[in-house]
Amino acid sequence: MRLRARLLPALATIAMLAGCSGMSPTPPQRQLLLVANDEKQSWSDAGAVQLAPHGRDTVQVIDIGTDPLAPRNVVTLALDNTIAGPPTNLAITADEKLALVANSLNVVEEGGVRRQVPDDRLFVIDLTATPPKLIDTLRIGKQPSGLSINRAGTLALVANRADNSVSVLRIAGQKVTLIENVAMGESVSHVRFTPDGRRAIATKFPNHKVAMLDVDGEKVTYSKLDFAAGLWPYNVDVTPDGRLALTADNGNSGASDGQIDTVSVIDLEVRPPRVIDKVVVGDGPEGLAVSPTGKFAVAVLLRGSNSAKNAYFYNRNGSVVGLRIDGRKVTRTNEIEVRGLPEGAVFSADGKYLYVGNFIDQDITILRVDGDTLVPTGKSFGLAGHPAAMRGRVTH
Repeated sequence: MRLRARLLPALATIAMLAGCSGMSPTPPQRQLLLVANDEKQSWSDAGAVQLAPHGRDTVQVIDIGTDPLAPRNVVTLALDNTIAGPPTNLAITADEKLALVANSLNVVEEGGVRRQVPDDRLFVIDLTATPPKLIDTLRIGKQPSGLSINRAGTLALVANRADNSVSVLRIAGQKVTLIENVAMGESVSHVRFTPDGRRAIATKFPNHKVAMLDVDGEKVTYSKLDFAAGLWPYNVDVTPDGRLALTADNGNSGASDGQIDTVSVIDLEVRPPRVIDKVVVGDGPEGLAVSPTGKFAVAVLLRGSNSAKNAYFYNRNGSVVGLRIDGRKVTRTNEIEVRGLPEGAVFSADGKYLYVGNFIDQDITILRVDGDTLVPTGKSFGLAGHPAAMRGRVTH
């Protein structure tokens, strides 16, 4: 009886302490966002491309985890980058230790005339350094564009648009090595690993197709399995369970044209994979992201925001369309206007917030995700330049 009497207060104290511990707020965790700013390209009121000399581009490393509504710039690096291509030419490993950034085009001047020519550089950034820094530059294929890193952080794939190839890169700690370039037969704009790392999907942008790649360790094989998507599939993402892939079918070679475009839904479980649905979203989808929850996705619409101001389809601002994912069924939910020429879109790790980069306005619009609905927060974050691409860490 005496032992029991002594134990009761002690147990009560332990329970109280445990309860207090459970009530304590979890300290905010850093979550990194990578933004590549292109300071070379702009558009006139007539919609014509205007080129400035290269040398002013930047890549920003931003923390969105400590306070989701008040991002913090960690470092701004002077690195070449371009808006040409889908806004997925950069990636962060799942452990947030390493980042890759591809530069697809450079501006050269000949006889007083500026033009863009393919580059072949891939930048490697050490995110563990204080502050993060560039540690290596690789030469891969011509016009490296959309890329992805597998969830294990051991392999990366890069779509080389001018080389008609996909580069395969080994990641070993901070060392990144080119293994090979896999011939794809035609231009590819983006390539995305499936969550298990055993396959990848490449968008054959000019010929309106999607190609499947098999991944066995470090060996990547193109088995010539292609299937039709919507017109001009520019961007691709995959659900965390690996069952579905979505493509942003831009509709007009990377630009708006006033026509209504789609997101194609690809069933990855059937053999062979195939498009099972197309969801009408609006004019010029380019940015595309699937939430880490797997139940929601977004398509980012250009809506003519960089087109001639007298074009019938011109709008000052672009928008973001929500997509509910329920099994194999994808349904359009609501649409939120953002700002000029929105490009990249990144979800927070918990899927509660969405960050959209607005190229013309040099800022990020912060939206809240309420179930399968996008909600304005009224918050934005100014950038060091014009955001051509954005990516968070690998979550699936």
